[in-house]
Amino acid sequence: MSKSLIIAEKPSVAQDIVRALTPTAGKFEKHADHFENDRYVVTSAVGHLVEIKAPEAYDVKRGKWSFAHLPVVPPHFDLAPIDKGKARLNAVVKLVKRKDVTELINACDAGREGELIFRLIVQYADTGKTPLNKPVRRLWLQSMTPQAIRDGFAQLRSDEQMLGLADAARSRSEADWLVGINGTRAMTAFNSRDGGFFLTTVGRVQTPTLSIVVEREEKIRKHVPRDYWEIKATFGAAAGQYDGKWFDPAFKKNDDPDRRQDRLWTLAEAQAIVADVTGQSGTVTEESKPSSQSSPLLYDLTTLQREANSRFGFSAKTTLSIAQALYEKHKVLTYPRTDSRALPEDYLSVVKQTFEMLADEELPGPLRSLSQHARKGLNEGYVKPTKRVFDNAKVSDHFAIIPTLQAPKSLTEIEAKLYDLVVKRFLAVFYPPAEYQVTTRTTAVKQHRFITNGKVLTNPGWLAVYGKEAQDEDATLVPVKPGETVATDEVALNALRTKPPARYTEATLLSAMEGAGKLIDDEELKAAMQEKGLGTPATRAAIIEGLITEKYMLREGRDLMPTAKAFQLMTLLRGLGVEDLTKPELTGNWEHQLAEMEHGRLSRERFMGEIAKMAERIVKKAKEYDRDTIPGDYATLQAPCPHCGGVVKENYRRFTCTGADGASEGCGFSMTKIPAGRSFELPEVERFLTDKRIGPLEGFRSKAGWPFTAELQLVFDDEIGNWKLEFDFGDDDKAKDDGEPVDFSGQQSLGACPKCAGHVYEHGSNYVCEHAVGAHVTCDFKTGQIILTQPIDHAQVHKLLTTGKTDLLENFVSNKTRRKFKAFLTYDKKEGKVIFEFEPRAAKVPAKKAAAKKATASE
Repeated sequence: MSKSLIIAEKPSVAQDIVRALTPTAGKFEKHADHFENDRYVVTSAVGHLVEIKAPEAYDVKRGKWSFAHLPVVPPHFDLAPIDKGKARLNAVVKLVKRKDVTELINACDAGREGELIFRLIVQYADTGKTPLNKPVRRLWLQSMTPQAIRDGFAQLRSDEQMLGLADAARSRSEADWLVGINGTRAMTAFNSRDGGFFLTTVGRVQTPTLSIVVEREEKIRKHVPRDYWEIKATFGAAAGQYDGKWFDPAFKKNDDPDRRQDRLWTLAEAQAIVADVTGQSGTVTEESKPSSQSSPLLYDLTTLQREANSRFGFSAKTTLSIAQALYEKHKVLTYPRTDSRALPEDYLSVVKQTFEMLADEELPGPLRSLSQHARKGLNEGYVKPTKRVFDNAKVSDHFAIIPTLQAPKSLTEIEAKLYDLVVKRFLAVFYPPAEYQVTTRTTAVKQHRFITNGKVLTNPGWLAVYGKEAQDEDATLVPVKPGETVATDEVALNALRTKPPARYTEATLLSAMEGAGKLIDDEELKAAMQEKGLGTPATRAAIIEGLITEKYMLREGRDLMPTAKAFQLMTLLRGLGVEDLTKPELTGNWEHQLAEMEHGRLSRERFMGEIAKMAERIVKKAKEYDRDTIPGDYATLQAPCPHCGGVVKENYRRFTCTGADGASEGCGFSMTKIPAGRSFELPEVERFLTDKRIGPLEGFRSKAGWPFTAELQLVFDDEIGNWKLEFDFGDDDKAKDDGEPVDFSGQQSLGACPKCAGHVYEHGSNYVCEHAVGAHVTCDFKTGQIILTQPIDHAQVHKLLTTGKTDLLENFVSNKTRRKFKAFLTYDKKEGKVIFEFEPRAAKVPAKKAAAKKATASE
């Protein structure tokens, strides 16, 4: 009997499919790698099982990363199993090739990556002498409830319908490979010309994203604070007092971003106005008109990530994983990896049913209060067809994130927080607009004008869902009669200074990625740009995490800060004239082209031809660059030359003495900016030149690629007659990478290695697994005896290894801000390293705990 093979993306989804199909298709028998009944065989991947690679003739090993082997533009891509998934891949391929399997059903996640996972598995399986020739159909799920799964099987899509998405998925994967491989190897080859191996990664999406953050930091660094003054007055009317602020009614915007209608730029002018209005009477005119504010649109993934970051401090990666669990595990949210903020036009009845579920079900804990709003929405007839919510033209492959008909039962605290966000937005979008009475009052004192704004909430509308039923106490203005004369009771002159633009947080960076480098708040403009963003809603979190992993950015609280390595990369790309890799708008346009390909409006061949030309151009620019240094905006250090006291300046590769006048050859003192592959931050090099010692610092790499921690020192070398940089390892033999056996017999083990269960001992300036040192290294667990100036004693290491967490340690010092901070050290199994875990913030509502925030312990 012929059967259909269903391939899901994860084992949990395969189980859900089996549970959903059992009532209609019959009981399934469980096997080691699949489920089976008379009609179906159900199995799953575990994410990606296959990856693309260049054919052997085009493959360039790491040791040959030179211009002689570039560019790499293979005529086609081969496939290779991903090591950790080989067993699962073999099991799936065996099922694909079974003779009784006559049809394949792609049940991977409904998006580009899910399409690619399935297509690569089938391509890998179709390498035998006899072609597979098995028809393919596509299961497209927006919700993981059993009924939604059964409905999906009743409406399977044809393979022809999915070819555009398949082409876009392959093109995205191959484009990332071509730009990443050629760009990374070309920049690494350029940076390694003077010896060493300085890995310099670039990417089709990650590098333009980084350029957004670097450009903002450049503006912050170049910002020169300017003094300005504001004048505030308190006026006495018959009914009481009110405040007003001086403004210039003739103000018009120009190119100066600091100018505002209420700012004065000279103290003399400000003082003259204060003197002119003090003790004088004024006349009042005001305009009052009704105003309304509609609720925000439903969530797509990016707006959900932005709000969760702003409200709770969740990283984009954390929000995605929580939303995925609410979709996949709890079945209470629809598919989260969506870029749409609308619902299909035939979804009105489902929305009403969802309102009924929220109104009638016993929701857990703090979610219980939402039931009354759902009931009111039903009773008042709020749920009705409106283009703002139901619009097929604004629904891509997925619709907005909304709650499903499944009531939540046992959510964790952070899952409940995210579910609460989605449900409130879902309810609010159907509620009427909030209504205000907006008053603009102008007080004229002689020729000067003062403005006062009042905004009174007259009908909360959708704000009631968020608990805002009444007006804030301070929003009501005291009444005045038309043309009333008021007394100027008090005048205050406030001296202020302009501030630089704020650093990006994950919330604002996600917004900038969505708008291809432009921060867009306007809903309509945002919708117009959504197909031209950097990356997709599903990939943006991974891009940000990748930049942090590669040490191009650091998290400082909620701020994202570019490192010296990031500035160096941007300087290199600009200097080489490789603008393609730094322009968000251009990369955003590629995303738009991929979307066009999905809809069959652009050929795969044309797109890939352009990507190949770009990869070749990047390599050519780097290969043919023949000047000594890269032009850039380099720093002049405050710390003097340790040898002659002259001015030390930065160039592309080094910090060099330029003499007492800062413009000559200097005394010859010079040192690298990136010792052992780690870039100096400017505050670090200032401190190093002053103290002639710094550290221990983390992030260095030996020639064999081993990460190590060390102190640096400046020592005087009699042979060259000048100072030079040296590493000071103490007795850390492993950092020297000599591979000699290590004798731990005189030490007591501090605990079991969390990676391989070996013993952990003190070794040099680290605590290491016994299997991570010596001649036969099989593990890489290591953590420093000193982390960011905080000594980690044996008792704390023992506690970390036995309980997974140290006590709260109080004397860590940030490399960036030099501020002290408190944190626990904990071992993260997923990351495979020791990380920081910060104290939970004090909860605003006593019943709720704040989620603990984590960061890598190498910050």
